[in-house]
Amino acid sequence: MPKERKKFVACKDGKHATVEKFYEFKNATETSVDLYFYGDIVSDWWGAWQEEDQYPEAIKNFLAEANGRDLNIYINSGGGSVFAGIAIYNMLKRYEGKKTVHVDALAGSIASVIAFVDSDKPTIPSNAYLMIHKPWAGCEGNATEMRKMADTLDSIESGIWNIYEEHLAEGVSIETIKELMEKESWLNGNLAAQYFDIKVGEENQVAAAVQDYTKMYCHNTPETLMETKDEPKNQESNKEVKNKIVEIVMAHIGQ
Repeated sequence: MPKERKKFVACKDGKHATVEKFYEFKNATETSVDLYFYGDIVSDWWGAWQEEDQYPEAIKNFLAEANGRDLNIYINSGGGSVFAGIAIYNMLKRYEGKKTVHVDALAGSIASVIAFVDSDKPTIPSNAYLMIHKPWAGCEGNATEMRKMADTLDSIESGIWNIYEEHLAEGVSIETIKELMEKESWLNGNLAAQYFDIKVGEENQVAAAVQDYTKMYCHNTPETLMETKDEPKNQESNKEVKNKIVEIVMAHIGQ
């Protein structure tokens, strides 16, 4: 699994402590490389609490390293930041190499948009899900600010409609998709093929990723996906590393 990893270089003098990026491409050949969306879609590295999380800068750097090679894209994500996801979608669309998308278990929320970067049509197994819904956001403030947020969400949703509309199955109108988004729809591969131009793949055994973002903004998650799963073993260690980095950075700023 190709990842952007962080190499933490510590020293006694906080001014010279650094956090360097390096890339490790696995399953890479001279003509192709694998890209995984197996965590949340977040705005930046500070929000990526697990190695599986992805964000625009990481994808930008990944694509620069991929250097035109074809991409095999694997998705098992409940989504996350809509703006980060749209940025990632646009970067992948511009990328010159061929993109082949496989939804391993779940392409939910903004991850469902990323699934449609496929150069032909994404593959969704009959036991995997495409989840679509109206954009969601938290807001606090006065009535004016809340009305402004509602207008912003409407604008974001119209942009998502434009992407979905490019990938509709024959005879399906965007009005139908709007209705499905309104009620939050979990579409397995067979159902998704009734509305979108996709390939239905064979069943697989990958567990769908129901992450914190998914639990926060989803209401109709299938019960079979809501079973409690063990936290990734490396999640706590990742947080400890980030906390240490923050400590070093703060020491650096204070000197």
